[in-house]
Amino acid sequence: MNNRVDGHQARKRFGQNFLADSAVVARIVECIQPSPDDQLLEIGPGLGALTHALLERVDHLTAIELDRDLAARLRAETQIQNRLTLIEGNALHIDYHHLALGANWRIVGNLPYNISTPLLFVLLGYAADIKDMYFMLQKEVVERMIAPPGSKTYGRLSIMLQYRCQVDALFDVPPESFVPAPKVMSAVVRLQPRPWHMNCCNETTLDRLVARVFNQRRKTMRTILRGTMDDEHWQTLDLDPGARPETMDIDAFILLSNHLAARDIMP
Repeated sequence: MNNRVDGHQARKRFGQNFLADSAVVARIVECIQPSPDDQLLEIGPGLGALTHALLERVDHLTAIELDRDLAARLRAETQIQNRLTLIEGNALHIDYHHLALGANWRIVGNLPYNISTPLLFVLLGYAADIKDMYFMLQKEVVERMIAPPGSKTYGRLSIMLQYRCQVDALFDVPPESFVPAPKVMSAVVRLQPRPWHMNCCNETTLDRLVARVFNQRRKTMRTILRGTMDDEHWQTLDLDPGARPETMDIDAFILLSNHLAARDIMP
């Protein structure tokens, strides 16, 4: 397979699959509806297909690119030099508070599949600085993000994202829209951070609780939390200790995590 695109060799270690379908690019931009003065941040601009489309609509764009060769290519494009701030680095290790400077960032990106889930959790920590996010992801990941209680794909990612954001799957993107073509279907998703926290007392407790129970998702809640929750506590909360994690909704997890936080217990 020839993985060379426009003179650049796509690098497997960076998970590079470049969006090459102009119709998909246009559709993403229309979903975003950017205004000229938006504080727009693109993660992984790659060869710049989406970058150029966005710069037709906004006055300035900030982008984060890990691949030095691709960053150099973008910097060499004289027509966008004065309107593009390019940061070379790993998006997983960026201080997004420092970038925000009080602005409501709008974040967009065709995310490499190998970092998409950990990056989503990183960005959750900066949700107060973010207006909305639009990402191209593996469709399987998007299905986990929007999964309801009771589904096989419902888990930690579903709960923590839906707790903090309104999550909407927008449209699917087939493999042939990329070069090189991935072996899986992709999808575009929108996340809009909520201005409220659903009455959760301690987000760290909630996250650790959800991570713990879904590491043992086939067991009952009573078995997983034995030694932490006794029958009296379950009765007080009016929760079924015989339930499995995937059957419990977000409100139930918040109720349980608040109970543990009040007792100063970290799952």
